[in-house]
Amino acid sequence: MNRRTFLHCAAGLAAASGWGDDPAPALRVVDAHTHFYDPRRKEGVPWPEKGSWLYRPVYPQDWLAVAAPFGARETVVIEASVWLEDNAWVLDLAAKEPSIVGFVGHLLPHQGEFPAQLKRFAANPIFRGIRVNQTDFLQNVASSEFKKGAALMADLGLTLDLNGPREMLAPAAALAADLPALRIVIDHAGSAGDPSKLSKEWRELMARFEQRTNVFCKVSALIEQTDEAARHFGQAPRETAYYAPILDHLWNHFGSGRLVYGSNWPVSEKGGTYADQFKVVHEYFGAKGREASERYFRTNSQAAYRWVERGGK
Repeated sequence: MNRRTFLHCAAGLAAASGWGDDPAPALRVVDAHTHFYDPRRKEGVPWPEKGSWLYRPVYPQDWLAVAAPFGARETVVIEASVWLEDNAWVLDLAAKEPSIVGFVGHLLPHQGEFPAQLKRFAANPIFRGIRVNQTDFLQNVASSEFKKGAALMADLGLTLDLNGPREMLAPAAALAADLPALRIVIDHAGSAGDPSKLSKEWRELMARFEQRTNVFCKVSALIEQTDEAARHFGQAPRETAYYAPILDHLWNHFGSGRLVYGSNWPVSEKGGTYADQFKVVHEYFGAKGREASERYFRTNSQAAYRWVERGGK
């Protein structure tokens, strides 16, 4: 994207979202939560389901078209498939796409083949860790096999992402205490839900991570978790103040050094446009000052994932 095209896109988005003259922050932004996939492949995809609004080819150029005007030209891709060889598919994509600075794949730490699989993919420096879902985590996190797998990840400098409901938070805190060398990322603001209905349970569980300095929280899926987004596609509240109950609580317990920007695009479209979700966090962290913004939009993700510099910015 050349300068003329960039300025044209920025101006158009500013007018559409009511930002004023220029929505693009003077920051280097790394979006640490995107998904890429292609249902047209011969083997198809395990997710999303056919007929879903998400069922379409989604590639880095599609994300850049909506994200680059806001300074986001680099991303950590998060797995969207349980198929083993789809880890290789994303890594092959990354070889051609310098915007991809990291990839969090899908493997199962409790399985016997995990060490060999992990070492295979970790040989590629773009591979920065794995993400596990609710069922695999809750059923296996207490097992010796899972803990051995997690310890191997720590030894290799890799990160564990957790994707699922708040039931995962208590065992995550215990795992973080048992393995302080393992970096853990809680996805989607710990499944906070709608800011107007924050539960005491969520508040107390997230507070447990205040002293767990190896645990980061990704402020992703913020707008699509709202009740309004569930009722009306793409119509989540736009006001930054609406999300303050979640953001303030996370700020109070994770501070400026362990909160990470992630859009969750294209799933974020359930709540609104890329501009909509970006506006909320840009305004909130911008009010915290330049250093806090730089940490949130870039350096915290680097600390969490240790992604590689590729010149994609």
